[in-house]
Amino acid sequence: MSWIRKSLPSTASPAVTLIRLAVGGVFLTEGIQKFLYPDALGAGRFTKIGIPIPEISASFVGVVEIVCGVLLLLGLLTRLASIPLIVDMLVAITTTKIPLFFGAGAEPNRQGDEFGFWAALHMGRLDFAMLMGAVFLLVVGAGRWLSFDALFARGAAPAEDDRSGSRASAPRAT
Repeated sequence: MSWIRKSLPSTASPAVTLIRLAVGGVFLTEGIQKFLYPDALGAGRFTKIGIPIPEISASFVGVVEIVCGVLLLLGLLTRLASIPLIVDMLVAITTTKIPLFFGAGAEPNRQGDEFGFWAALHMGRLDFAMLMGAVFLLVVGAGRWLSFDALFARGAAPAEDDRSGSRASAPRAT
């Protein structure tokens, strides 16, 4: 549990909140849409892409995106929540954007017959932005403003213990 406590503090600018809200909001809404539109964005899409066990995989990814998106919006366990989202984006880029680069792929939302470098960049712009946003939040944390991580980090600073196990008192002025 101490590694979680160590991951909470962040000296990042309050402006990090804007990145956290953007990244968390996109993941939350994309996760919800996997359940609202299963043929286009959930199991149906996972089947076209070739993801194994698409019904279970799409539901699992949807839940991860919803839960971790909410955690990012709240600034709660931000660094921890960003890890599964990074994995999510790496899988999405590997299965849908890299094949476009090489002239193949089953990207269901692709328009036209464009393949190659520019098509992969165009179709992957949101995936790349979300990947970089999640990596950024992993590195800097939730920031100091509007985050539960900052609130808990301020209030959860453990007191130093002496050898007998009792709390050490602050030196007294004489």
